[in-house]
Amino acid sequence: MRAALPPYPDLVAGAPLWGMQMLVSAMLGLYLRNGLETSRLAEVAALYFLGGLLAWPFALPTARFLAYGKPPEARFAAFFVTLIAATIAMTAFLFAMEYRIFYSRWHAPFGSGIWIFQFIFTSISAVYQFLVIGLRLFLPLGLVCLVVNSYYLAKRMR
Repeated sequence: MRAALPPYPDLVAGAPLWGMQMLVSAMLGLYLRNGLETSRLAEVAALYFLGGLLAWPFALPTARFLAYGKPPEARFAAFFVTLIAATIAMTAFLFAMEYRIFYSRWHAPFGSGIWIFQFIFTSISAVYQFLVIGLRLFLPLGLVCLVVNSYYLAKRMR
């Protein structure tokens, strides 16, 4: 378990670097699709940067735990899967919370049974919407970043 803990500099420096890569990926995706013509460019940029930034501290230790003592191919796979899963999950979560904040003005009072129902289904709807619309912004650059980072991390871990 102790060997799975990443070096502190990797954890601290890697998070903003991964967040920046996801930000650039999203901006390139928006540029290729519509020339960055959106009224919410700053919000989209913040969402993808924070998604990557906050996913890294979960993905790195998990991948190192799964990859410990494994051959290089398995280490690569562990980093690849955990980075992609954590980044998508964190970005979708942040999107869902933003979505929830917007729709909260029309929801029942906090803590009521109706509020719980509304919270759950609003969140599920937001995650679905993100998966359908938002995942495309990770392509094509996000996939390249994912492969390069996974390869680099797999090679560094012994």
